[in-house]
Amino acid sequence: MSNHLATQHSVPYDITLLVRDTCLCLHAQRAARALARRFDAELKDTGITSGQFSLLMALNRPAPPRLGSVAALLAMDRTTLTANLKPLERSGMIEVFPDNRDRRTRLLRITPMGLEVLARAVPVWQRTHAAIDAELGTQRADRLRMDLDALCARDVSEGGTAGYK
Repeated sequence: MSNHLATQHSVPYDITLLVRDTCLCLHAQRAARALARRFDAELKDTGITSGQFSLLMALNRPAPPRLGSVAALLAMDRTTLTANLKPLERSGMIEVFPDNRDRRTRLLRITPMGLEVLARAVPVWQRTHAAIDAELGTQRADRLRMDLDALCARDVSEGGTAGYK
């Protein structure tokens, strides 16, 4: 009976190959992981990961943003963002505090220590980013950014990524 169930619920291998070769989600995930590994390796001496760099950069604003707006910008749910904030908060790079106007809302602020780490990381990011752009070529890199932004546009129109506002 178990063989019958396995056969009855199997997916043909040609479908597996089709997904491997055409799935935009798979390709985007693979590329994102490859880029993260590359930036993580380059940023290692700064003491932060590529994800932490993005998070700190998202907090580098004139006024402390709300947790919700940062979650939207980074396309993260609040729970995931909160988990990612904890190590930065423990290390003294960020502060999480209630909004005086609405105590239920939490605001995020990069600390002087966080700014110092970010300032050391920016040249590393610039150098690594320039190398990747050179490998892809300016036109391909610009096209990739435009195409990725186009994929995010629907999410934005449905209340997703809010940008650096």
